[in-house]
Amino acid sequence: MDHPPHAQVLVDFEPRHDVFVGIDSDGCAFDAMEIKHQECFTPNTIKWWGLQAVSTYARETALFVNLYSTSRGQNRWVALKRVFDLLRERPEVAERGVQVPAGDELQAFLDSGYPLSDLGIQQWASEHPGPEIERCLLWGAGVNASIADMVHGVPPFPGVREALQQMSAHADLMVVSATPGEALQREWTEHGLADYMSVIAGQEMGSKAQHVQFAATGKYAADRILLIGDAPGDRDAARTAGCLYYPINPHAEAASWRRLREEAFPKLLDGTYAGDYQEALVAEFEALLPADPPWVTR
Repeated sequence: MDHPPHAQVLVDFEPRHDVFVGIDSDGCAFDAMEIKHQECFTPNTIKWWGLQAVSTYARETALFVNLYSTSRGQNRWVALKRVFDLLRERPEVAERGVQVPAGDELQAFLDSGYPLSDLGIQQWASEHPGPEIERCLLWGAGVNASIADMVHGVPPFPGVREALQQMSAHADLMVVSATPGEALQREWTEHGLADYMSVIAGQEMGSKAQHVQFAATGKYAADRILLIGDAPGDRDAARTAGCLYYPINPHAEAASWRRLREEAFPKLLDGTYAGDYQEALVAEFEALLPADPPWVTR
């Protein structure tokens, strides 16, 4: 499989244990999803896309897409297009005469096969310049600046540190995230958790499924590879990579990490995790996130 240049560290990774655990960052290990979307992504969306006149609806739509639905945790560019599409359908927005971006240039980038990363969209924009894609770059830079300015001192969820200590004695641990690598390095180092991780893999190294495939597939037995995440996209990445999935349930994160330590990780070690046990956990997780916006059914 072809891999981005930055992913060579994953391809070269050599196991030290016979178990591999990939761990998502935002909303999974760190309580950073809410602050990033409430204070960083959403205000920049309103600012850069001229949605001030419908800020109430723009905020509700953006938070539904990014936090409170089945699209929770999606790549930022994919999520931005979905926000545009949902906003355009809202009668309250039309009534106010606000023009929501069409997202055509953004969709062309999403369909291009370029990496869905900061670098990927910069390369695409340089080769396919246009007013909308230029605005995307400004929005993305604004989001990154807000995160660097705002997101400090956000701790891991209760129980994460203890789980990493427990698992690191038996498994190779790796951060598997769609967040830019610079932000990941800063956050995991700030809280003293980077030392537990063999690699910190961000968006520059490919998708989450690719992270697992490059670093773990073929190096461990399939039932000894686990991806831990808090979003349906993490579940899908595990399926794509052919590995097991453990959900961190939104709004029950501490309980999820406790169950991982006390129940799920021991089952992974003794070979009883796959099958009925995993399926019950995933079904419980899937019931927490709706697909349809609440304003459609109101």
